[in-house]
Amino acid sequence: MFDFSAHIKGESEGSGQKSKDAGKLTEPIDQNVVRCPSILAGMSREMRTEMNAIVAFSYLLNKKEYSDDERDEFSRHIYTSCEKIISLFDNFLDFAIIDTGNSGSESGICNPIEVFNDLFSEFRELLKQERYKDVILVSDNQTFNNAEYMIDLNRVTRVIRNLFQNALNSTKSGYIKVGYDLHNDRFTFFILDSGQGYFKCKEFLQSQDMAQSLAKYNDTSIALNLALTRKLVQLMEGSIWIECNGLSGSGIYFSVPAGKPVDNESTVNKFSNTMSAI
Repeated sequence: MFDFSAHIKGESEGSGQKSKDAGKLTEPIDQNVVRCPSILAGMSREMRTEMNAIVAFSYLLNKKEYSDDERDEFSRHIYTSCEKIISLFDNFLDFAIIDTGNSGSESGICNPIEVFNDLFSEFRELLKQERYKDVILVSDNQTFNNAEYMIDLNRVTRVIRNLFQNALNSTKSGYIKVGYDLHNDRFTFFILDSGQGYFKCKEFLQSQDMAQSLAKYNDTSIALNLALTRKLVQLMEGSIWIECNGLSGSGIYFSVPAGKPVDNESTVNKFSNTMSAI
């Protein structure tokens, strides 16, 4: 069982007043990512790279001299390139929508245990792919007395998927550990990996100048992934922070409010019982 006490203790209810040494955000940061020239140049470069790969492997698929196993490998490369392009556009466009103030999302009643278990099952299926054969998933499931809570489900699941994808990008072999806990009416989710991406992820997660960060770590995909993730957490009035896991692995945590649904029927009955006949 993962011990959250060292990570949750002393947490503020604000948007991330954390100790600097732990790699936590010290203040809300609103980057102008959409109009950052380095982001646009990086997207253009990565798009051309992946499109060239798709064209090249599609050409090889039509060559009769290659075996079925080699053709399957070509198909996997094409699929991977398509995934990267879709992810890149999704993160960029979603950030742009949020940046214009047109993002609509709201809290709803859900069973977090069911939601998280479904996500973990989704991640396990993903790791069955050949390219992830050297990565294992470890999950830390929790149970709560109250099965239903009010959370912004769309944004929470998007953040979790982004962080899991980020862990996959940084971990060629080893493990990824995911889990969650409830403390003082706040959900805290964590994702740990044994990869090599801590310093890069910390740079992008805390960046106040994305152009400068991209000059240091030339990785537009992770930059957009973490910029959108941070923006979503801030919109939920939550906090997000990163810690080193092992030598160079990442431990990313985010915490968001989790309200309890109001029982309208009980409220009505309560007032009804106070009425007296005239």
